[in-house]
Amino acid sequence: MLIKVYSDAASQGNPGNSGAGLVILYDGQQIQRHHYLGNMSNHEAEFAAAIWAFQVLATLSSDTDTIMYYADSKIVIDSIHKRYAKHFGTQLAQLLHYYDRYHLIISTWIPEKQNHGAHQLAWQAIHRQD
Repeated sequence: MLIKVYSDAASQGNPGNSGAGLVILYDGQQIQRHHYLGNMSNHEAEFAAAIWAFQVLATLSSDTDTIMYYADSKIVIDSIHKRYAKHFGTQLAQLLHYYDRYHLIISTWIPEKQNHGAHQLAWQAIHRQD
């Protein structure tokens, strides 16, 4: 099955209250979720949002599914492609733990305007803090 995953983070300040948003499209369904992350920098929040997205994805998918992962964070997508992050090695290792579960996964950077759904959900998480 083909599954599309969109994640994003938002922060009020850098560091500041942060939230994650997630949109998953699969089998004619759409899942939207948000999650409060606490106080962290914008880059930390982007990694935390990606990790959380893959944790949620793991509950809905199998390792034989094809995953299309989209994020508007260049540092997250570049780190995945390089399998290296100078300042976020621990977060990247955690992300790759979930990421490497899949046989076929394509990660793509998209502009923020194409990630509007996940972005709005991330802001909801901050305002609701849940």
